[in-house]
Amino acid sequence: MDLQKPAPIQDASPRVSELRASDADRDRVADILREALAEGRLTADEHAERVEGVLHAKTVGELEVFIQDLPAAHQAPPAPAYTPVPPRPTPGAIPADADANVVAVFSSAMRKGRWRAGRRLHAYSVFGSVEIDLSEAIFEYQQVVIKAVSVFGDVRIRVPENVSLRGTGGGVLGNFEVDTLDSVESDAPVVYVDGWAVLGNIEARAKRGKVVADILDRAQRKVDKKLRKHLDR
Repeated sequence: MDLQKPAPIQDASPRVSELRASDADRDRVADILREALAEGRLTADEHAERVEGVLHAKTVGELEVFIQDLPAAHQAPPAPAYTPVPPRPTPGAIPADADANVVAVFSSAMRKGRWRAGRRLHAYSVFGSVEIDLSEAIFEYQQVVIKAVSVFGDVRIRVPENVSLRGTGGGVLGNFEVDTLDSVESDAPVVYVDGWAVLGNIEARAKRGKVVADILDRAQRKVDKKLRKHLDR
């Protein structure tokens, strides 16, 4: 009896070299180039030309081209250092009154787009649906507390993927689900979700592809400053 071998499953995920380069990737390559210049492996002109290319590289593969002939490029890069999340705000540190209330009773309510997130938000859903989308919000404070109550309703919270997310709560014949998230940025906002779901649903998770822009702006300024320092050497 002849058996046909199943066709191999092709991995649709992109290769590492095809991924978009991050600021940390550019910073790592710039450090390798600086060390190569100091060791005499590169001339000053070669160093300046490669650093200029690093600034304009879009993918990880484009970055690796500038260091593929250097020994340091073949060493395993250190794992990103995660910084501890700031301790939870003590009672009274954040006012009990909400900066904004989002309420849905036999209806739906939504807060999304470019808006300023205060220190405390309250979301109430009674036979309704509430959506709080922080993926494009302006974080004026590092710590944001969201109090969510769902009674025969639904509360959905979405945050940028470069913040930290914590949750405390539960459900009574309902669902309370918060996907814990840790940011590698020491000054990233932390969103705390406190809630109870009574015959309802509360969930909070990251919105993939969405990031807090001002964190990236600060990080980019740090990288640019370091790269300018490398060019001046």
